[in-house]
Amino acid sequence: MKIEHILAGFIPETRGRDGLALAVLLARQAGARLTVGHVHPPAWPTPGPGKVDAEWRAYITAQAAQALQQARLALTGVRDVPIGYMLEADRGSGRGLVGLAGRIGADAVVIGSAPRGSRGRIALGSTADQLLHSCPVPVALAPRGYAEDHPPAIRRLVVAYRRDPASDDAVRPAAEIAVALGTPLHLITLVVSRGMRVKAAEQTLDRLRERAAADLGEAAHGHDVEVTTQVLEGGDVASALGGAGCEGALLVCASSTAGPLRRVFLGDTSMKIIRASACPVMMLPRNPPPRPSGTATHGAVSPMRDNCGL
Repeated sequence: MKIEHILAGFIPETRGRDGLALAVLLARQAGARLTVGHVHPPAWPTPGPGKVDAEWRAYITAQAAQALQQARLALTGVRDVPIGYMLEADRGSGRGLVGLAGRIGADAVVIGSAPRGSRGRIALGSTADQLLHSCPVPVALAPRGYAEDHPPAIRRLVVAYRRDPASDDAVRPAAEIAVALGTPLHLITLVVSRGMRVKAAEQTLDRLRERAAADLGEAAHGHDVEVTTQVLEGGDVASALGGAGCEGALLVCASSTAGPLRRVFLGDTSMKIIRASACPVMMLPRNPPPRPSGTATHGAVSPMRDNCGL
């Protein structure tokens, strides 16, 4: 998976600057160019009898130009990344970014957290919701406050993995992204114990741990990048993910199999992981390559219905 052109969705708020900070890091490490896109409301399709439609058009044009000027100011000190600026008219900011990404040939879209999220965490708003259910390229989300407190570079790619076709197919593009960024790849599987400690539950957990470790070992082979693996356990997704050591990391998730091919689609577990993550998260679209004949597949190690970890 190539990362040569990154689209950063920008609005003149803190979350816009958070997305810019992550987009610049990714573009710098991948040697990619960056386009900053601002989605504004469309003008009225038909003119009215008065001048109100012209006044509205002038107003939204001025507001959009001002938003891009604030983005330019925020990126004043960035000299090592080629940056362009574009406007897109759409009633939905997420849909507008999807359309703009397709029009300019972007390889990934980056935005910041919705404002209601806690500092250092990601909250999903309407823009993210539209992107995470329709975008044909990876979508990266920056935690709230990332612009003020972020690492100098992405130091490793952490992939939430479980053994099934969708996650298996996501490891290869994740490894290619790691190569592009010059980072190692770390595969993790989350085993959620739900706090059960009776003997039967312990025996089940032992089998899950062993199966997860074996599946991770198989998934780690055959990549042109350093790969490490780890089984993480907790009473819920958040507590399990806390052992991942997310400082300086980018967490990668595969889309749910419930969604359409060639689109990002957010499932239940991936939503939990996004909300629990203390680092940026990138969702990959569901776009599996042809599977060679005779390739074996295995059942998931958890009854959860999503493909983003367990």
